[in-house]
Amino acid sequence: MGKPHSIVVALGLALSLAACSSDDPPERVTGGGGASPSSDTSSFPVTVEGTNGVVTVDHRPARIVSLSPTATEDLFAIGAGEQVIAVDDQSNYPPEAPMTELSGFEPNAEAIAGYEPDLVVFATEPGDLGSALETLGVTALQLDAAPALEVAYEQIEQLGLATGHQAEAETLVDGMRSQVDELVAGADPSAGLSFYYELDDTFYSVTSKTFIGQLFELLGLENIADAAGGGSGGYPQLSAEYIIESDPDLIFLADTKCCGQSRETVSGRPGWDQIAAVSDGGVVSLDDDVASRWGPRVVDLLLEIATAAGAVEAEAA
Repeated sequence: MGKPHSIVVALGLALSLAACSSDDPPERVTGGGGASPSSDTSSFPVTVEGTNGVVTVDHRPARIVSLSPTATEDLFAIGAGEQVIAVDDQSNYPPEAPMTELSGFEPNAEAIAGYEPDLVVFATEPGDLGSALETLGVTALQLDAAPALEVAYEQIEQLGLATGHQAEAETLVDGMRSQVDELVAGADPSAGLSFYYELDDTFYSVTSKTFIGQLFELLGLENIADAAGGGSGGYPQLSAEYIIESDPDLIFLADTKCCGQSRETVSGRPGWDQIAAVSDGGVVSLDDDVASRWGPRVVDLLLEIATAAGAVEAEAA
């Protein structure tokens, strides 16, 4: 998430959690990296729906190449990890993912085909990757950045169908839905908290029209970027003056890795000590990767947002 433009690409623009008591913190239930005993090989061929239309997968894929960090997380979470033989240079989670120098932003069809995959999953279409792979005899499934949670769920289920892990994918989605519902039910929209979400240190942000913005909206938080206009696809560049004047209760930093931002650097910005979030401890450092993907760990992000909002509400009470 180093540049705002790459954020727009990555998000369209990331945990399988079991439902638990509202008195206890959510617990992660992850799919195993290997093939599950319930893996279905008898249902093939199957047809799945991707951004590139209907794709037929003739047999359970044993050599998958993922060129999407989100798809990589999805695949491992549903138990298809042992089928994944290579991932792109941005797929750094889970740690056991077989990262390579393959690029998802500037993919080379011949280099990808050199891994002899029987399924390639990718997110962005920089040119004619899908058709080039098909010409080389490789089945390609495009899953663009999800514009909403429902689409993210659907993508997980499509990957489950495409890999022979349909049951595991449905279990993962059910867990995610349960946890999202629980976090939303526990939120207090009446608190009227406002927030600023920072994509990089030049003050690019997100509006409520974006995938990330919708997560905050679910919890009833007010986005200061909404009043600034949509910008580029819902990613406006704000000014320091605008942010200071808006005086948000919370600041979420999604640029801790890319740009080295932290509570300390934000506190040192001229005039930012006047902002409630800074003076009252409402600056939250996020993991750039989690904040830029729409896979299983999106519930981690929602939990972190809800926890921060709850802490500010409690402090104000």
